[in-house]
Amino acid sequence: MKLRVLLGDHPHTAALKSGAVTSDLVEMEFAAYTPTNKGFKPMVRDGAFDVSELAIVTFLMAKAYDKPMELLPDVMMARFQHGFAVTNPAAEIATPKDLEGKLVGIRSFTTTTGAWLRGILANDYGVDLDAINWITFEDPHVAEYIDTSTKAPAGKAIIRMLLDGELDAVLGEKSDDARLRRLFPDVAAEEQAWFVRHGVVPVNHVTVVSKDLSDNHPDIVREVHRMLHESRAAAVGQSPSFTDDELTRSLETIIKYSAQQCLIPRVYTVDELYDDVTLALR
Repeated sequence: MKLRVLLGDHPHTAALKSGAVTSDLVEMEFAAYTPTNKGFKPMVRDGAFDVSELAIVTFLMAKAYDKPMELLPDVMMARFQHGFAVTNPAAEIATPKDLEGKLVGIRSFTTTTGAWLRGILANDYGVDLDAINWITFEDPHVAEYIDTSTKAPAGKAIIRMLLDGELDAVLGEKSDDARLRRLFPDVAAEEQAWFVRHGVVPVNHVTVVSKDLSDNHPDIVREVHRMLHESRAAAVGQSPSFTDDELTRSLETIIKYSAQQCLIPRVYTVDELYDDVTLALR
């Protein structure tokens, strides 16, 4: 079976994408999107792929609107988030609480990095997210979601606005510009402290399959999972893997944060993200 596949260039996908991992059942036709997240919207809105990398918050929101896809227990990307928050020194933001009342830019209100950071700010630093003026630049991947944030003027660039003082802070971006400051001066210390408290590595991108593929070709879904697992094994030492317990804790945390931020209507159980076929692969 030939499958339409969207996967980024990661150490753990290299063997798969190079053809080093083969299958008698599956031929993968890889879509070319740079960056990979440009393919998330066609996956969610049009079902463009049989197998797709997808931001976890995009997937959660897609499930909320009954988009026909199921989760595989194959993480594509995970990272700590504290380094993706920068400020303009003129805004005098010394602590996370100082973000209240400020103009804060974010690429889209529904980005996964943004959801993780807002959850961290609210739950670990007591920030009132409703007291922040959110400025966004892109529409959500899930068309049904009603975004009430303020849109940046057309043609404006997020870091340029921060440098020009049109924004006080930005979430979801990094910058080495000496005119800007990190919200967390000692990022490594904050990340380590957060991990000690929560025992969670934040998952950013997961893997999904179409509901049609899972319903009608469970053997193909199992083969896709096998191929992903074999490709990851070929990258040992280059790409950390998740145990089921680690993935579950990470998913539970981002589900909670997404519900708190009204990105999804309620707190889902992790098992609800899988169907019978993909659940058996955990």
